[in-house]
Amino acid sequence: MQIFLRPGKISDRIPPMLPLHTRRATVDDLPALRSLWTAAGLPADDLESRLTEFQIVESHGAFAGAMGVQIVRQHVRFHSEDYVDFSIADAARELFWERIQKLAANHGVFRVWTQEASPFWTRWGFQPADAERLARLPDEWKGFEGRWLTLELKNEEAINDALTRQFAGFMDGEKKQTAQVADRARRLKLFITVAGFAFFFLCVAIAVWLLLHHPIAMP
Repeated sequence: MQIFLRPGKISDRIPPMLPLHTRRATVDDLPALRSLWTAAGLPADDLESRLTEFQIVESHGAFAGAMGVQIVRQHVRFHSEDYVDFSIADAARELFWERIQKLAANHGVFRVWTQEASPFWTRWGFQPADAERLARLPDEWKGFEGRWLTLELKNEEAINDALTRQFAGFMDGEKKQTAQVADRARRLKLFITVAGFAFFFLCVAIAVWLLLHHPIAMP
């Protein structure tokens, strides 16, 4: 993903036509990542073990920053954001945000979470999480200290209600179909029973007719 930013679009500090590019992190990025994490006071060893979470931003082909993106069920969290040169930070954040939205769409994410404090995120609609919203925070993240910001991408209640109604309709349809199959089975069983009795009585009638019209000669 590449974007060219003109003066004033994100920040007056961004040089004109600055080329930035984002991609997934690879093992080749570990030296630069560890240096970045260490300088920022982040737990480099822990983050290294979660390398696959990280997205990289490059400026003119050189490593310029990184952000972790973790998905748990219908929730995504971005974290450990840092840059070599913070003059490109807001421009990089815009690119990262585009990638986060694509990942969220691909994984059916309802809500985005972060503890990053940049005003950039509040300008993009993130709000402090109140007690009601924090109740939805995945258990895996509840041990993290600090203030949470969150943004709802999809109305979770509306989607769950729709799925519940859809499932209820599906179950009703299954019950009706099962009842229809059972009814057809009962009719078939009745038909076979009647046909069996009819065949039996027909055989008896034929046997009686033969006895009456063609009596067996006694020796």
